[in-house]
Amino acid sequence: MPKINLSHFEAAFLFSLFTSIVMGITSKNTQDERLKYGAQCFVYFIVALFGIGWAMRLGHG
Repeated sequence: MPKINLSHFEAAFLFSLFTSIVMGITSKNTQDERLKYGAQCFVYFIVALFGIGWAMRLGHG
C-alpha cells in the first residue's frame, strides 16, 4: 500500500470536507438544507483553520 504524505493544511482540508459532508447529510431533512448546511460548515472549518493558524503564527513570533 502506498504511503500518503499530506501537509497539515491538506489533512485539515480533507477533514473539513468529509466532516462537512457527513454533518450536512445527517443534520438536515431536505436536499437544499443539506447542501446549504454542508457548505456553511465547510466554510466555517476553513475560516477557523486560517484564523487559528494565524493566531499560532502571531503567538510564536
